[in-house]
Amino acid sequence: MSSLTKGLILLGVIIAIGVGLVFWKSKVGHAGGTFSSISKQEVELLLADVAKSNPAALKRLKESPEIKKEQLNSIKELLAFASQAQKEGLANESPNKEELQNIRKEITAVTYDRDINKDKGPMPPFGFITEDQVKAFWGEGEQPAKGFFDNLKDKVGLGKKDHELEFTKFLDSKVAILKRDNPQMADREISEEERTQAREFFAKIAIYNDEYDAKVRSGAVSKELQDKIELQVKLQQAQFLARLYAEKMPEKIKVTDEDIAKYLAEHPELDPAAKKAKAEEILNRVKAGEDFAALAKEFSEDPGSKDKGGLYENVRMGQMVKPFEDGAMSVQPGEIVPTLVETDFGFHIIKLEAKNAASAEPAKEPEPTVPGMPPADGGATYNARHILISTGVKDPENPMGREEPVKRFVTRKLEEERQKKLIEEIVAANHVTVPEDFDVPEVSDEQIQESMRQRQQQMQMPEGMEEEEAPAASKSAPKKPAAPPKKK
Repeated sequence: MSSLTKGLILLGVIIAIGVGLVFWKSKVGHAGGTFSSISKQEVELLLADVAKSNPAALKRLKESPEIKKEQLNSIKELLAFASQAQKEGLANESPNKEELQNIRKEITAVTYDRDINKDKGPMPPFGFITEDQVKAFWGEGEQPAKGFFDNLKDKVGLGKKDHELEFTKFLDSKVAILKRDNPQMADREISEEERTQAREFFAKIAIYNDEYDAKVRSGAVSKELQDKIELQVKLQQAQFLARLYAEKMPEKIKVTDEDIAKYLAEHPELDPAAKKAKAEEILNRVKAGEDFAALAKEFSEDPGSKDKGGLYENVRMGQMVKPFEDGAMSVQPGEIVPTLVETDFGFHIIKLEAKNAASAEPAKEPEPTVPGMPPADGGATYNARHILISTGVKDPENPMGREEPVKRFVTRKLEEERQKKLIEEIVAANHVTVPEDFDVPEVSDEQIQESMRQRQQQMQMPEGMEEEEAPAASKSAPKKPAAPPKKK
């Protein structure tokens, strides 16, 4: 079973280092870098942080060679997807290009913040940046007089950057991604308060980036910190790009009616012909005058109505799947639908018992009926009996699973096969290399207990005091990148 996030303890814990824009209360990247490899040394650099943040996860990783293998395979798939996204130009499209730059700046600032302030006690991200620093960044408050060379640099375009213009680009890209990822936010307008919070966040990110860059140039930043930042940037940008590419997956593995028909022809054991013949036989017995309710109790495979002789009362219009309702409404009360009605769930024999006028009182909600019923509106209702001969299929690879309609079963099987093949092709085409193995640091039970104690303390902190642990690109990272949505 292959998935970019299957058991992803490593990435899920290791790169939980970001912060997001406060104003929409969620986490959402130079364009993407090179995603062709990750070394043993890089993996072990990441694990050094896990020993501090989540030793319990590290212990599980150390005890299970299978989990270690899954982690490496997941990272390989993640980097391959990111590389493929680059090949197809997704990294150069707006707002993706801007977000990749933002990811770099945000991770640099957050990691630098944690490094220089690690011994100063708990504070929210950027809590040690003063209000005066933020004002100075925006050129507010008292500013030192510019000298001759400062004025000259301004004239030739080498002066201070236009922070307001940069902020506008930053905010526009964040809002564009938010609206693209969440259609419900399409008409959302950012309030002035939210814009102010975003502006402060942007300033603090920039302040720490400028400070970090100056220290790198002067040689005041350790190689370990620089390597850690570069690696976390690579993984976060990879998650963002992988999710973008994963969104194209459903179309690439789409299953057509022709594909389903071909699969059924190759798997005659799934052919519903025998079940249809059984349903036809029961229908003939109903037409011959046998008691419908008794036949439903004996043969129906709908657990929601079987014991009631197949009866559903006060069914609102639009409540049952359309073929069922169309069949029931094609006859008069007391009549049998003359032919079998086929839905995704099987073959139905239907008898309309009554049509009820709309009532001022809401219709009583019936017990669960034919699977897949859409929500119903109020209005006229009807009573109907049915006998269901299910064409559901039980997946032999999942003996604990429930039956599902044969069309849905075949669609899922074909999608899974195509998904697996496409992932293998992407990994092969992008030549991503990962280490064969890596060393996991030892952790003690005392470290695990202390970590749990600290987490409990953080949970009890006043709102706004705890550090956020979700990845900066968690809105961008694929939950299950290669898996298309299941069709209902």
